[in-house]
Amino acid sequence: MADKSITKTELVASIASATGQSQAAVSGVVDALFTTVSEAVAKGAKVSIPGWIAFEQVDTAARTGRNPQTGATIEIPAGKRVKVTAGSKLKAAAK
Repeated sequence: MADKSITKTELVASIASATGQSQAAVSGVVDALFTTVSEAVAKGAKVSIPGWIAFEQVDTAARTGRNPQTGATIEIPAGKRVKVTAGSKLKAAAK
């Protein structure tokens, strides 16, 4: 497991260095990417970058849970969550 996470600032700096673009330009593109993905997933669309990653909204069923402090049973309502799936290239890079 990696000892260090990469922050957005480090990611932007790395991409800017690799592409020769300014950090401001790269930051704008990264922000636009995540805004576009967020908006699409919120509308129920699946966003896929073949071989790398896919994002989609999935429904969760209502279920019974338990309060860990008191042990009381609670009802957890149905909802939505985001499912992120790694593609084959990302999985191969992690090996």
